[in-house]
Amino acid sequence: MLLACALAPGLDAHADEGGGSFWLPGQVASMAAVPPAPGWSLNLTPYYYSGRMEESRVLPQGLILSSGNESQLAQLNVQPGYAPESRILGGQGFIGMGFGVGSERTQADTSISSGSLDTQSNVTGSMSGGTDLSPYASLAWNDGVHNWMTYLTGNIPVGAYNSQRLANIGIGHGAIDAGGGYTYFNSHSGHEFSAVLGFTYNVENPDTGYTSGVDAHLGWDVSQTLSGNWQVGLAGYVYYQLSADRYPTDGALGALQSQALGDFRSRVAAIGPELGYTFDVNGAQGSLNVRGYREFWAQNRPEGYALFATMDLPFSD
Repeated sequence: MLLACALAPGLDAHADEGGGSFWLPGQVASMAAVPPAPGWSLNLTPYYYSGRMEESRVLPQGLILSSGNESQLAQLNVQPGYAPESRILGGQGFIGMGFGVGSERTQADTSISSGSLDTQSNVTGSMSGGTDLSPYASLAWNDGVHNWMTYLTGNIPVGAYNSQRLANIGIGHGAIDAGGGYTYFNSHSGHEFSAVLGFTYNVENPDTGYTSGVDAHLGWDVSQTLSGNWQVGLAGYVYYQLSADRYPTDGALGALQSQALGDFRSRVAAIGPELGYTFDVNGAQGSLNVRGYREFWAQNRPEGYALFATMDLPFSD
């Protein structure tokens, strides 16, 4: 079925190698550009994603071509960080390091591996382990109800990854991501709006020779603060690939990739409810934000739903 249908010329394929990008769509939402309080902090983000691609679409996963993929990913991301007392260019600085653990299970209707080039049906792969490392730095400013932020982050590929497997926790290659955001927050009316726009440059995967294209991502939310420190709203994201992936075209697998994938890029959007709560932690303010996204407008990318719970814990006033 894969050779007869999914590898036919002209078919849409999945962009971003392995079906996953460095930037996790939906990871930023409420109060995204508000300067952090000086001191140490810890961010905890449990995450769950479930999505599926049609059988007629092909996904390059390391040294495997597959179609009809259905994946579930559960992950806990952790980011300790520090905001110094001294100002930088009039803004509040922040540095942190992101890491975590996760488990993924992927089932493909059909797959072809680079070793044998044999077609297999109903193939299942799973992996559990640590994520890649993500150093992070930002600078944020406040002027009344207006807040601005710029950030720089990246990917150090040390997580659980195997180019011969359908499921992976790490993405197998380096990346650099930069962007900025804005938050409007009126403490009197309780109105809040945030948006963060960024761009990802992906480094070639040394195990496969595959280079994912340049990605753009936008995360946003609109919310209202209620009594009792509660907050309700809507959150969403848009993920759009600006340039096509590059991959080897030599050899038997390269010829199949060239025929099946061609020049392609991906996109997806999502929207869903958001619920937040702020609380006291030894005189400082902590927060919990829970949100769920339903994806749509997908092209050459899985479509499904994502669940986030983000908790920020300050360690000092």
